[in-house]
Amino acid sequence: MKQYLLSVHYVEGAPATPPEEMQQAFQDVEALNQKLRDTNSWVFGCGLHEPSTSTVVQMRDGQFLTTDGPFPEAKEQLGGFWVIKAPDLDGALEWARQATVACKGPVEVRPLQDESED
Repeated sequence: MKQYLLSVHYVEGAPATPPEEMQQAFQDVEALNQKLRDTNSWVFGCGLHEPSTSTVVQMRDGQFLTTDGPFPEAKEQLGGFWVIKAPDLDGALEWARQATVACKGPVEVRPLQDESED
């Protein structure tokens, strides 16, 4: 089985989700998480704090530089993710369809590099 990253996007400035809708999304995501576990497709998943809470570490001129994040200046940032197992891209896309309904946001699918892809 291949592994895939299903990433959920956070859009800066988007209207806040009403609390009752957010609670329903939490319940729907947890139901999807359980379905992933039950089918042995779950590897890992979690939501992330807002991009403004990030710290960027980089090497510059032989010194480590630490700055407040996020690294890219962008309106859309990573808001959460799953790492799943699926037999192929079609299988991962089916999980992404369920994920976008559960979390009520866009979900990007990317295959993880396999050690045999050297």
